[in-house]
Amino acid sequence: MLLRLLRRNKPEAPVADKCYLVVGLGNIGAEYANTRHNIGFMILDAWAQASNVVFEPGRYGDMAVVRDKGREFHLLKPSTYMNLSGNAVRYWLQKLEIPRECLMVICDDINLPFGTIRLRASGSDGGHNGLAHIGEMLESKEWARLRIGIGHDFALGGQIDYVLGSLSEEQLKEIPGIARTVAGGLRTWAFLGVQKAMSQLNSRIKTEKTAIED
Repeated sequence: MLLRLLRRNKPEAPVADKCYLVVGLGNIGAEYANTRHNIGFMILDAWAQASNVVFEPGRYGDMAVVRDKGREFHLLKPSTYMNLSGNAVRYWLQKLEIPRECLMVICDDINLPFGTIRLRASGSDGGHNGLAHIGEMLESKEWARLRIGIGHDFALGGQIDYVLGSLSEEQLKEIPGIARTVAGGLRTWAFLGVQKAMSQLNSRIKTEKTAIED
């Protein structure tokens, strides 16, 4: 009887004020691990590691949850490969009942110098296959996307080999700093809105290596 009462009076787990789906784009498999096209995966891996959370396998991808003062950031690394990223995004938005205004997609961008961050509240895919498929599956361009520059040091016709090539050792060492800047900007997005986050992130030519505020 006492055990039954204790179970009945057990406090429920706190519910987040708001949930966000943050998707890092990339391709699964060891052969793609350090490639430029996988910088979205790398950013989420570094963010999760800094937050002491781990990714767990789920449908259409691996998921980790970072909690911060009543906000929940659901970090998703799709397992669908880049060109079918929209399948994972649509599924998890529906499953978690997260509106499109609380979606953020992180991807690589060859038109920006390495480490440069550009946040937009909406827009075109700019030729990025992952963004294009997400737009197709959501039937909308009205969702935020954060682009990380990977540079464009390749000859005419060499784009595919370049984006699927590996980052240099020096660039890999910069990933944790870029991830800290991104995570700080996405905290601003969650608490103050996308315009404030754009002002914070887009004014920087390259990432600052400052830690996220506690």
